[in-house]
Amino acid sequence: MKAAVVTGVSTGIGKDIALTLCEHGYKVFGSVRSYKDAENLTQELNENFEPLIFDVTNEQEVKESVLKVGKFLEGRKLDLLINNAGIVVAGPLHGLTSDEFRYQFEVNLLGVFHCIQAYLNLLGADENLSGCSGKIINIGSIAGKSGTPFMSPYNMSKFGLEGFSEAIRRELVFYGIDVVVVAPGPVKTPIWGKMKTNELKERYANSPMRDSLEKVIKYADKMERDGYSVDRISKCVLDIAQGRKKGTRYTLDSNAVQNNLLKFLPVRLADKIITFMLGLNRNK
Repeated sequence: MKAAVVTGVSTGIGKDIALTLCEHGYKVFGSVRSYKDAENLTQELNENFEPLIFDVTNEQEVKESVLKVGKFLEGRKLDLLINNAGIVVAGPLHGLTSDEFRYQFEVNLLGVFHCIQAYLNLLGADENLSGCSGKIINIGSIAGKSGTPFMSPYNMSKFGLEGFSEAIRRELVFYGIDVVVVAPGPVKTPIWGKMKTNELKERYANSPMRDSLEKVIKYADKMERDGYSVDRISKCVLDIAQGRKKGTRYTLDSNAVQNNLLKFLPVRLADKIITFMLGLNRNK
């Protein structure tokens, strides 16, 4: 039986990926942060699922989870590591705290580093293990290629993930480990709800950028409603895992036409269009 580790499976993309892999015969170890989530998912998914309780920002907890997975593998290599856990930190730059910026980085980027480094031996760096080396799939975002006002912490983390993924893909060829990025656009998941947009509006109620921020929030809500269902992402991940997709990066964007048009425009012109739409290019 093939085995996969998937981080952040409590809801959304991670949960659906775990479900899809379980249904296709994988033993899935899914990370959650609470015993309650672990219990709920164990009841909801089939017998191929087993929870791992850790926070990706806690390096020691991540390392401890490797022992459980290694025991199951019994000397075989891990087939798949999917780094999905992520959060959104948003707001005008002048109002963000260094702690918020740091936490965004710790979850979305440092957490990926923790997991890859901890599972590297099981994926193939330990040549005493049997079987073929595994694959790493990092769940990025279209936000890793295009910046959006008020989303700078999230953009920072996803731009960083792109560079990190490319660098280690070329490095880990040494062990036969492949690294692929799946970059969704808007998806019908709770990640934007977790951003607590009402609290965000209240926090910046007196900001001169309040109206522009509200436009971004409304736009994000609309994109989420019109976005892809999570099964589109899960199918792409499964195709990569099973070798039907052999590329290094896959973009799944329901708003691709508009976003691609912006890419072809001169950068300054694209800036003017975006800032005009958001009311940011005030004439002084």
